[in-house]
Amino acid sequence: MATRNEHTLPTASPDAGPYVVRVSGDMDVDHAEQLTAALTVALSRAPRGADLVVDLCHSSFCDSAGLNVLLAARQRACTEGKHLVLAAPSHQMIRLLELTGAEDLFAFAPAVAW
Repeated sequence: MATRNEHTLPTASPDAGPYVVRVSGDMDVDHAEQLTAALTVALSRAPRGADLVVDLCHSSFCDSAGLNVLLAARQRACTEGKHLVLAAPSHQMIRLLELTGAEDLFAFAPAVAW
């Protein structure tokens, strides 16, 4: 299990379901580099057409730096023919997306079963 402010990348085979990055802790300026690295690895491993699910179940805060990381990952996913999905975003995350006009850019899903 991820500890606070840890972003982990469990591996998934294409037949086992989506590729998942599980986020725990804050998605902020202090952790943007770590989140970027996890998403970069996941995008590199996921084949064209795959869903990359960012599991936000254990993350309650996101600032503009965290949002920028997600937006960049979404752009890369689209360019590579992949789909970025936000799973179980917090109320604060949804509000941030609404305030910035970015809520329509992402697909959403319920929490990822483990």
